[in-house]
Amino acid sequence: VTVLLVGLIIGTVTAFIAIAFVETVLWLNDVLLVSAYAKVQSGFAFWQIALITISVPALGGLIVAWMISRAAPTKRPTGPPDVIQAVQLQSGMPDNKSGVVTSLAALISLGAGASVGQYGPMVYIGALIGNQTKRLNLAIPNLSTVSIACGVAAAIAAAFNAPIAGLIFAHEAIVRHYSMQSFAPATVAATSGYVVANVIFDRPPLFLIQPGEILQGSEFLLFALLGLCAAAISILYMRTILRTAKFARELNISPLPRGLIAGVGLGLVTLWLPEITGVGQFTMRFATIDGAFSAFELGGLMLGKIALTAFCLGFGFVGGVFSPALVVGALFGGLFWTLLSFTMPDTLSSYSIYVICGMMAVTSPVIGAPLTTILIVFELTRSYDLAISSMIAVVFSNLVTYRFFGRSLFDHQLLMKGVDLSQGRDQARLSDMRVCDYAAEEAPIFSETTSQQEVLQYLQKTGWNEAYAIDSETQKFIGFLRAVDLEAGSETPIAGKLQISDLSFNETTSVRQAMEKLSSFVGDAIPIIKSSDGSLVGVVTEGAIIQSYLNLAADLRREENAGM
Repeated sequence: VTVLLVGLIIGTVTAFIAIAFVETVLWLNDVLLVSAYAKVQSGFAFWQIALITISVPALGGLIVAWMISRAAPTKRPTGPPDVIQAVQLQSGMPDNKSGVVTSLAALISLGAGASVGQYGPMVYIGALIGNQTKRLNLAIPNLSTVSIACGVAAAIAAAFNAPIAGLIFAHEAIVRHYSMQSFAPATVAATSGYVVANVIFDRPPLFLIQPGEILQGSEFLLFALLGLCAAAISILYMRTILRTAKFARELNISPLPRGLIAGVGLGLVTLWLPEITGVGQFTMRFATIDGAFSAFELGGLMLGKIALTAFCLGFGFVGGVFSPALVVGALFGGLFWTLLSFTMPDTLSSYSIYVICGMMAVTSPVIGAPLTTILIVFELTRSYDLAISSMIAVVFSNLVTYRFFGRSLFDHQLLMKGVDLSQGRDQARLSDMRVCDYAAEEAPIFSETTSQQEVLQYLQKTGWNEAYAIDSETQKFIGFLRAVDLEAGSETPIAGKLQISDLSFNETTSVRQAMEKLSSFVGDAIPIIKSSDGSLVGVVTEGAIIQSYLNLAADLRREENAGM
């Protein structure tokens, strides 16, 4: 009952804050004359509108750059990759101050019209709220993981009016396994988030369409083709974001000037092509209307949205990648249908079906959640035909993207930090565990001047078969020796009996790396040598390494099969 109550509280609080986040963005867009409607209603002259259009994002870029570089302890934005890492490695979330500063920076970025997403910050806010349960003295196993899943599920449920999608996203993208211990409270959290958004506040859905029916069965082949093409767009989107961020770092520009460049650049683009700025909800909704854009406009807006999103994120604005991907996908789906209509105008289903399929086929590989995107379509449209069409496009898109890029943009960003989740979370955790943490507490370590008799007596007393020698002056590791090679009663120093160790670790060696090197090892223990000066940190036994793996495997089994 306690864990269900936790889910209810987290879900309700997250939903209220998520809705407040979205409403504040809309309010800032109106107050700062970012939205087209606010500009029309302002009554200002064109030159005044142009000045405001450039100065608002420029100031926003400066403020965001200052917040991240000066106010956030992490000195970087936090986001969904940090949530995934915290859950998968059980390493803990970044500090609360960095999370709050990043969320406020995302709010300012979106309010200033940056082409970034709002769902990524909302997911992080949900995880941040859920993570606060660690302050409570609740005797609930895996409470941190369960609470974070509740916050994430509620955020997505409130954002999309899709509680089932929110529940699945938390487990598909963040937790990455299903257990009743997390599934039940996350269900409560997602439901409460949906109730707050849809019942209390009556939030409008992401899109309103009348999809119609699939005209003929052979058209499903076109949805598969759409998925294959969407994979290329998705990869282009993700690689552009990564390469632009790398380019911005290599410029070696300090954060404030870089933020100013981002803001001024955004302002200039807004004057020329406002359709690709901001979250892009109006552009996405227009993209669902047949004839609203020509094929040339659809292609140009799609490429422009990709470029501007990468520019904003790379040069200092803070936000997510989910919302821009939805816009890019909608534009791509419309372009795909428009091009096909030139050759088979009377055999295609409605335009909106291809828009939705393109939207989900492009977005799902970016966030690594194909099931979630399929469920979003079904929950928002209640159309079985459209859900099946989207499923085919999403599956083919993810197959190609996984092969040529990876599971998601988030996983790729973690890989760049040295966290590889592609082999499973057990291997990721083993890579995060250091062998030095499992070093023997009382190891037979002696200086090279110690007599053979003294070492032999210690080994016979403790049951060790080997001893390890260090230089008496520098403390550097100089070799090991076996008990069978020592002479009983000899006062001769052990220096003449030392052997060179064929295998050694350093302070950064992970348990996973150690296990890969143990296949041909024979002996008591492996020395751990400090890489900077060659000093001996300690020694670790083969049994300790294997036991650490067995303990991890047992912990994972308990977590994955935990009940209420």
